[in-house]
Amino acid sequence: MSTHEDERSVPLSWLVLYLKGICMGAADAVPGVSGGTIALVTGIYERLISAVTAITPDRIGRVLGGVVPGRRRDAVDALREVDAGFLVVLGAGIATAIITVTRVLTVAIDQFPVPTFGFFFGLIAASAIVLYAQVSLEGTRQLVAAVAGFTVAFVASGSVGTALGNSLSVTVVAGAIAVSAMILPGISGSLLLLLLGQYEYMTGTLSEFVDTLIDVVTGGPVSALVEPGTIVVAFIAGALVGLFTIAHAVRWALEHYRRPTLAFLVSLIVGALRAPVVKTTEKLGELGQSWSLELFGIFALAAVVGAILVLLVDRYTEVIES
Repeated sequence: MSTHEDERSVPLSWLVLYLKGICMGAADAVPGVSGGTIALVTGIYERLISAVTAITPDRIGRVLGGVVPGRRRDAVDALREVDAGFLVVLGAGIATAIITVTRVLTVAIDQFPVPTFGFFFGLIAASAIVLYAQVSLEGTRQLVAAVAGFTVAFVASGSVGTALGNSLSVTVVAGAIAVSAMILPGISGSLLLLLLGQYEYMTGTLSEFVDTLIDVVTGGPVSALVEPGTIVVAFIAGALVGLFTIAHAVRWALEHYRRPTLAFLVSLIVGALRAPVVKTTEKLGELGQSWSLELFGIFALAAVVGAILVLLVDRYTEVIES
């Protein structure tokens, strides 16, 4: 291959990676579909896990030390060790999709709650069915883990999530928990946000932040950016904490207690099926409506569409892995 062909292939490979990030971000923004699954389908999952787990406080310190002239080479080496270029381009794609998709979903949840949450229900249900095929419930540990996972999610899907409120401390914790799920195939960070009662709050806040940022750029007051900006920063801070703690803890659990951990995680998804139903009921109440036969039909139809989408992704994953 000539030098010119090599030069052309580099930006093309970054573009492809960016598009893969968009696919991951779109999946992560929707409860029930995992960005980790999309990473697996697109062939970048192992590289993603290696890059994420390579980020350590020591390497971050070396990168920050690059402000000192004599330590710049070591900083560059540290960036290469964590595959920084890969993470930046992929992260840009993920961020682009999340910002775009959450804006659409914010409107959909407010104006069309029944089909929207019905779609989420189908995504979650099909994900649970697909993942349970890979889980063994033989043995006491697996059964206990499965019951615990289902119970935690079912209870959290009710009034517990709402009771948490929307303080900055809760936002930090939500960010930490959500990011730990984003790197696991089959487990959706948005699903966990839905369980914690933070999904609508965070998608709405992100949309508000983007709108306010655009206003500031076009001459609006900077002060308006403080409130939504603080919440977004708190969530990102929590995500970084989760990256170094919860995400590594989950990976350790999968390596040492794989079957019980998988049983817990998949049962968590099953218990979470209550969340879309509860949220739909709440939204209908806000609109002065209640469940009817017609709304049940719309909910069910949307659920079927969501389930088919997950089954198609799973089918494609099997083709890729075979």
